[in-house]
Amino acid sequence: MLQWLKERIKFVGAGLLVVILVVYYFISNDVSFSPPEDAEGWEMEEIDGEEEVPPEQLPVEEILVDVKGAVQKPGVYKAKMGERVIDLIDRAGGVTEAADSKAINFAMRVTDEMVLYVPHIGEEVENVDMTASASGESNSGKINLNKASQSELETLPGIGPVKAQAIIEYRDSSGPFKAIEDIMEISGFGQKTFEKLKEHISVN
Repeated sequence: MLQWLKERIKFVGAGLLVVILVVYYFISNDVSFSPPEDAEGWEMEEIDGEEEVPPEQLPVEEILVDVKGAVQKPGVYKAKMGERVIDLIDRAGGVTEAADSKAINFAMRVTDEMVLYVPHIGEEVENVDMTASASGESNSGKINLNKASQSELETLPGIGPVKAQAIIEYRDSSGPFKAIEDIMEISGFGQKTFEKLKEHISVN
């Protein structure tokens, strides 16, 4: 029994020596697994070498809107995508006392090259919210698939930047739409999407 213990004590001693050496190595080299104190957000990984840009630093698309009719200061005004008719009318000094405010949709979003006309009381004007001048909206108030800009297409129900760009690429590569049903030839535009759009689009 004594001989057995003597043989085993050598292995135990060797194991303890290894443990002591390992502990000494980590202590002497001051190895730490904690992140550096000044590395804020160290847990966030950089994807494809591109840093995320805060929303406030993203470029803002600037557009121009022609404000006419019964407003204090008619003229062409700069606007940002997403602004509404009320913002442009305020920028033009507001409506005059002779303005027919009931004929204007103040909540409508403005688009690039839009002509915003505020009619006078008793004045009969077709499509008073905006005219078809240099824009993709027809006299019927529908969006013309062959002329509409990206921003105008995005005003359609269910159409975001990706689908609006797909419409523009299709007409550039395949020619103008001959019928509104042609939109279903674009990938991602099925029957359900067409049903939502058919009352809002035109091709002439």
